Amino acid sequence: MYLEQAAQRVMSGHNRYRIMANELNSKSGPGEPTVYQIRIRGHLGAGWAEWFGGLTITLDDNGETLLTGPIVDQAALHGLLKKVRDLGMPLVSVNSVKPGQADVPEVKP
Repeated sequence: MYLEQAAQRVMSGHNRYRIMANELNSKSGPGEPTVYQIRIRGHLGAGWAEWFGGLTITLDDNGETLLTGPIVDQAALHGLLKKVRDLGMPLVSVNSVKPGQADVPEVKP
């Protein structure tokens, strides 16, 4: 179905994909949010979990924080990355993970 839509767009002169990346590359099932791990330099307290949409906050011994949880789409992911930017904390990495692979214990300061 997706290839059919893409082929129609190319043939009609519209060569851009109009499909969300989650639909093409999701490691979860169709229509399910993708689980992401966002790693930032510095430690956040557990109180920031609500501000980050309920993501699990894990503090690493190396001074980094790992935010983990389901994110419904690319727009929501960009919104969370803007929050990281607004905190002024350096972004280390953003990765999508398979459900169950991200089961890490929550560390409270």
